[in-house]
Amino acid sequence: MIPFANTWPYDKQMGDIYVHECPFCGAGNVRLNLKPSELKSVNEGRKKLVVFPCCSSRLNVLETDHDYLRFDQPVR
Repeated sequence: MIPFANTWPYDKQMGDIYVHECPFCGAGNVRLNLKPSELKSVNEGRKKLVVFPCCSSRLNVLETDHDYLRFDQPVR
């Protein structure tokens, strides 16, 4: 079972990936350095380092679905 504490919701808008709120500093509407085309390679087993530009926090994305990103450490 996937731990819910390691997941965070995201949205796709105009070819970019956004999170409604940064899990670290609380900034709103944060655009990630992750493209929708990279989501497929993440689901094929490749990790992707994501840097939150608002506070420079870093997480590895291990898996995605249509609504959530799963990270290598808890974010909730």
